[in-house]
Amino acid sequence: MTFPSEFRWTSAARSDTGCVRQINEDALLDAPTRGVWAVADGMGGHAVGDLASRMVIESLTKVKGASGLTNVLADARARLLRVNEQLRAEAARRQVSRIGSTVVLLITRDRACGYLWAGDSRIYLLRRGNLVQLTRDHSHVEELKARGQLTAEEALHHPAQHLITRAVGALDVLELDENTLELRDGDTFLLCSDGLSNEVSEAEMANELASGDCDTAAQRLLEIALSRGGRDNISVVVAHAEDLMASDKTQVNPGV
Repeated sequence: MTFPSEFRWTSAARSDTGCVRQINEDALLDAPTRGVWAVADGMGGHAVGDLASRMVIESLTKVKGASGLTNVLADARARLLRVNEQLRAEAARRQVSRIGSTVVLLITRDRACGYLWAGDSRIYLLRRGNLVQLTRDHSHVEELKARGQLTAEEALHHPAQHLITRAVGALDVLELDENTLELRDGDTFLLCSDGLSNEVSEAEMANELASGDCDTAAQRLLEIALSRGGRDNISVVVAHAEDLMASDKTQVNPGV
């Protein structure tokens, strides 16, 4: 049996150069009225990472929004594949090995959402108090963890922590992972670059997201990362879903 739902979205975004880097190579998209959010992190140590992240986000701002979730995700994927080709060509023109960017994208339609990603920018979901990382990093350290060669604690301090295995522009063929899930009333999503996830624990993320106040949560998460030294660019997007047709609306305190 299906039940009627009408989701109202609120969201907020923050991006900061941090305390160490000179340039912010992150870029983000915060478009709640279109149901599209994204974070891109230009590849550190490579030429013009800010150009790469900007091209990724500019392509996603043009994603067609009228059709169903499957078609919208396919359109986003096609646009990112074109950006990959453009970045490969630009790298060849500049005679550098690569110009690249991570990407994590969240799209919502009706009762569902879809997300796709390449690299180590992440999406988390807070649902009924439980925080889950929806994406799996495309990184050398994550591969070592998957093979049981590193613990989660060891991974935090591994010297290869920043070596990613996928990114838009990194290789001639771009591989994007993709998934979908059904929405629930009160779902809160966090999209972020590794400048946030490397500094802020999941317990702290869950604590700040719990109120459902996107603007306050985004600001507080940024402040925590900066207080830890802000060693990288920091980008955060928080998006909250409220089902206006939820049967228990009159019984639930919206602040809880």
